[in-house]
Amino acid sequence: MAKTDQPLLIKRYASRRLYNTETSDYVTLDDIAGFIRDGREVQIIDLKSGDDLTRQYLLQIVAEHESRGESVLPVDVLTDLVRSYTTQAQSVVPQFLAASFEMLRDGQSKMMGGMPSPMAGMPGLEAMQAQQEAFMKAMMGGWPGTPEAGSDGEGGVAAPTEGDKSKELDAIKKQLAELQSKLSGMG
Repeated sequence: MAKTDQPLLIKRYASRRLYNTETSDYVTLDDIAGFIRDGREVQIIDLKSGDDLTRQYLLQIVAEHESRGESVLPVDVLTDLVRSYTTQAQSVVPQFLAASFEMLRDGQSKMMGGMPSPMAGMPGLEAMQAQQEAFMKAMMGGWPGTPEAGSDGEGGVAAPTEGDKSKELDAIKKQLAELQSKLSGMG
C-alpha cells in the first residue's frame, strides 16, 4: 500500500465490520495495525453517524497488543496515564506524549541511517535526553504527587532534595531508553 498524504479511510458498518475504502474489502484490527506500521495514517468513521472512531480503535489495538504480552508500556506509565485523567495534568499530558514520541521518531530515523550501535553511538542522544528532562521538569512542576509539589507537612511546598531529583531523572532516563530500545527493535 503506497503512502499518500490522505489518511486511509475505513468505514465501520452497523454490523461493526470495518471496510477499507481504497481496496473495497473488509479489514481487521490487525490489518489496520499493519497499515499504521507501514506508515499510513488511518481514519475510521462510523458509516451511519459519521462519528470519527479512530481514537477508540487505536486504543483497542494498543490494548490488544498489551494483553497479548507484547508490552511496550510499563505499568508505571499506564498508572500515570490513568492518574492524568483525574488531575490537572490532563491538559499537558497529550503535548508531553506527542513531544516524547516525536523525539523517539527522530532518534529512530537517525539510528536507521546506518548507526552501528542502536543506543550508545546515536548522535544527539544526550541532547535528546536533555530535552526530554527539561520538558519533563517543566510539565511536572505543579503536578500533585511529584516531589516538587509535595507537602512539607505544614501546608507549604517542600523542596525536592538532590537525591530525589537524581532518582527521578534516572527513572525517566531508564524509561526513555526502554522505549527507544523497543522502538528500534520494531524497525
